[in-house]
Amino acid sequence: MKRKENVIGYLFLAPSLLLFGIFLFYPLVQSLYLSLHLTDPRGRIAAFVGLENFVNLLTSQVFWNSLRVTGLFTLLTVPAGIVLGLVLAALTHTRLRYMRVFQFIFSLPLALSVSTTAIIWMMLYHPTLGMFNYLLSIVGLPAVQWLTDPSMALFSIAIMTVWMHSGFNYIVLLSGLQGIPEEIYDSARIDGSGPVRTFVQIIFPLLTPTVFFLVIVSIIQAFQAFGQIHILTKGGPAGSTDVFVYSIYKEAFVNYQFGTGSAMALVLFAIILILTVIQFTVLERKVHYQ
Repeated sequence: MKRKENVIGYLFLAPSLLLFGIFLFYPLVQSLYLSLHLTDPRGRIAAFVGLENFVNLLTSQVFWNSLRVTGLFTLLTVPAGIVLGLVLAALTHTRLRYMRVFQFIFSLPLALSVSTTAIIWMMLYHPTLGMFNYLLSIVGLPAVQWLTDPSMALFSIAIMTVWMHSGFNYIVLLSGLQGIPEEIYDSARIDGSGPVRTFVQIIFPLLTPTVFFLVIVSIIQAFQAFGQIHILTKGGPAGSTDVFVYSIYKEAFVNYQFGTGSAMALVLFAIILILTVIQFTVLERKVHYQ
């Protein structure tokens, strides 16, 4: 009887396992195989080089620059995105009239694709026709080269990314707030606790599992950022927005170095895995589960 149940269970899992095998496990094994070889422009194996591709990466200035840019991009987007979502969720977590309208508006960025969002913000960042420089001219400030100035390009893309992810962060955090029992708010009010104190000392600790989840997801999203970089700056100017995934794209599909590109993809996988393990080891201790 137990064997029959196991067979039925594996039959139900078979479609998912098949999809994972085709689109996840096979590409991973293929990337590992290619990372140990040199390839021609068609992706065919040219020579076995062992760990030479990884050694070349560690001595490459482009690799370290992309790693630095990705780290800075993560620092610019992850905390700001979570704080923005938390503030919006806290402001709209009430039963006031028309509050659902604001909840709908703050959730809208989730409905837009990366390409659509990037094109919208490209028009906003336009040096002469863009809304942002127009607003600066109204208050008498000089125009900013948002996407062509090396000192501003990454910051500009970070702002766009924070807005693009704000809908997802907002919905997740609002759901976390709505999952907190109403009796806790009533008890805090009876004890004379003000809104700010209640949120900081009572509500936020109960919200830490949701925040912990968002931190992990947001860091992974930051390290996998590609679409907005490709559309807005293509890694420029002067490599200031050359994030890790875009470096992989250029190495594999522009320079046709599939071996080095595969090695970079495996390094990215290892970095994300290590960061996730560290977060579960260190940050989860501060998470308060009800």
